[in-house]
Amino acid sequence: MSDFKARPIIIKKKIVKHGGHHGGAWKVAYADFVTALMSLFIVLWLMNSNARVKEAVAGYFRDPAGAGKVSGTDNKGRDKTLVIPNAPKLNISQQDLDKLVAELQKALTALPNFADLKDHIVVTITEEGIRMELIETAKGLFFANGSPNPSKEGQEVLRTVSEMVGKMPNRVMIEGHTDAVPFPGDSGYSNWELSSARANAARVLMESSGLRSGQLYQIRGFADQQLRVPADPKDPSNRRISIIIMNLPKPRPDPKKAAAPADNKTASKK
Repeated sequence: MSDFKARPIIIKKKIVKHGGHHGGAWKVAYADFVTALMSLFIVLWLMNSNARVKEAVAGYFRDPAGAGKVSGTDNKGRDKTLVIPNAPKLNISQQDLDKLVAELQKALTALPNFADLKDHIVVTITEEGIRMELIETAKGLFFANGSPNPSKEGQEVLRTVSEMVGKMPNRVMIEGHTDAVPFPGDSGYSNWELSSARANAARVLMESSGLRSGQLYQIRGFADQQLRVPADPKDPSNRRISIIIMNLPKPRPDPKKAAAPADNKTASKK
């Protein structure tokens, strides 16, 4: 017990040294300032850029993964009328684009029941090309409800479109869409089968009516996964056939022509 009392008490003092100018907090503030300044410069640059650059930047933020270009389901610009004023330039030449739209209008207008169809045929410009949608009614206009077979009106429109598109060099995709109303019955047949069957029925009819061999690129059924009216999944206008006239691929540069100027310079030095 006496040894414990005699043991000296050791006191340790820890001296904390602060960095100059209040430590490293200024670095965080400086980094925030530089980030804000860079953002300002980007905004100023975008404001002074041409329309093509603005559209490209906007397209990236709408679809960062590029899924729209891959899948052909980009619906940007839908809900426009059949007449497309000031259509943007695509890989299709502007002259061919105007000609195709004009021919489609002329041919569809000539249909005997065009007055009943005009509000249900929507043509839009997307990043993939020209998208034409045949939008259904509650009673079924282009396809009878629950049926994969085109109606008389549907056959007339599909034949007319295939005759026009068959004259173009562009490839074609066909998509089938349904609403979210479950397919009736316990047969196992669902909206997936129905949307795929309608797209395939449109393919068969269009290939026999004007599409060239090898012009069709893809057909797909989306069921109710690409709703036209997301706020109302059961809206009849979600049922539709989409025909996409794809952009022509950009021509690849000829490596021989690209190398020609360099070869000429080498020859002149000799």
